[in-house]
Amino acid sequence: MEARELIKYFRSLGIEVHTSTKARGNLGFFLKNRIDISKNIPPHRVVPTLIHEFAHYVHYGIEPEMHRTGGSFKALFGEENPLFEKELFKVTNFVDENSLCIKFYEHKDRIKKLIKEYEAEIKKDYPDFQRSKKFKVFEKYIKKSKARYLLKYDRVQIVGGFFKRKAEVYSVANVENDFPDMPKAFAFYIKLRSAQKKQAKISARINRLKKYYTKPCELFARLVEGVYLDKEWVCALAPYTSGRFFNLLENGCYGELAEVLKLCRTYPHNV
Repeated sequence: MEARELIKYFRSLGIEVHTSTKARGNLGFFLKNRIDISKNIPPHRVVPTLIHEFAHYVHYGIEPEMHRTGGSFKALFGEENPLFEKELFKVTNFVDENSLCIKFYEHKDRIKKLIKEYEAEIKKDYPDFQRSKKFKVFEKYIKKSKARYLLKYDRVQIVGGFFKRKAEVYSVANVENDFPDMPKAFAFYIKLRSAQKKQAKISARINRLKKYYTKPCELFARLVEGVYLDKEWVCALAPYTSGRFFNLLENGCYGELAEVLKLCRTYPHNV
């Protein structure tokens, strides 16, 4: 199946298809009656991405507010069932490995390990130290030190007064050298606080990605993309949902999607 055949068919339906944009930083992008495919997309990803974006086009025809709401399983499958999200997320993990957030979880684990190491170093001098409680001796010390800025930023540049032209630069990574008189435990505490901020940012990023990947509109598009990539495996991962999908497809509920899958030689399908 060649991309130009799909694009020709999409355009025959009145859809604008653009292949020379950056697709808003994605491989593909759909909005109303327009599909953009990134000019930087790897060749092997063009057809799957076209199919993914066409699934959004089909969904938009069923549920015009899907961009705003994220869509609904009721509109897509005619019923609500917790199996839809459970099964389709498995399909999403197969279709898009980024949905597994592996790199983020690995990074988070490394930071958790660092936090424990910093905590152990602090406890050498302050055995009663607890991350969940105020570190009072540190707070008293830090009020009089320029290192207090490192509690908010990992790197700061402090510009002096009118007669002091050279700016002072301090960083968490170099805190021991920047503040040689600072007790070791306090330097480790600054590093611990920095690591905790990074951990929180990664957790927030993972949560945002999960929220995105579990939207019905995205789950449906990756189901359709998955049917193109490996129909049998998708049916094995999502037996109930794929059965419902193909039943609705055969009954014309997804408009021209059946024709697109025929063009891709993935339909008809016996379920």
